[in-house]
Amino acid sequence: MLALTLSTPALARGARKKPIGDAMNSELTANEIVTLLNLEPNATCGFVRVTYVAKQTLAAGALPPPLERGGPLGSGLYFLVTPEAPVRLHRIRNDQLYHYYLGDPLELFLLHADGGTERVVVGPDLRGGQRVQLLIPGNTFHTARLLGRGRWFLGASTEWPGVVPADVEIGDLEELAKKYPDVASDLRSIAASAKVVKPAAPAPG
Repeated sequence: MLALTLSTPALARGARKKPIGDAMNSELTANEIVTLLNLEPNATCGFVRVTYVAKQTLAAGALPPPLERGGPLGSGLYFLVTPEAPVRLHRIRNDQLYHYYLGDPLELFLLHADGGTERVVVGPDLRGGQRVQLLIPGNTFHTARLLGRGRWFLGASTEWPGVVPADVEIGDLEELAKKYPDVASDLRSIAASAKVVKPAAPAPG
């Protein structure tokens, strides 16, 4: 009983402290994350490192269009978004799943083939309707920018079948702005914010 009495004030003091994970998250900078995770500038998704490509492959013709080219069964990567390195307007042929890890929320605009658009926020505020996972259907043009304090977003993307550079298509900004006028100003604003762009073949994302 004595031990319980002595430890109670300590527990109460500990409960008032900021959780260690939150403090560490707030202190990390984008540059530190790039270094710690060995990320590199990417043509579509800020800073990226591919972490998984399945050794097993699908033969050409094993799946119907637009997946008939074949390739790895699956792939995955880290990606970091910053104010000057947003998710550029692009699409991949494969379904992909976004995962939230750390940092500010990410505002995504999905441009569906039927002409409709969808705004989704991937982030930690579950009560506020944010999602920690988001499925982006294959062949869906999308782009994204930071919300909140606008420092950085760290997440991941997993894809199936796995993605190769030929699966990635950069969107034509003006063409898509005309097709999706309701979000044209958002598309242009995100495109204008991109300062870190790697012109080489993009990794999946």
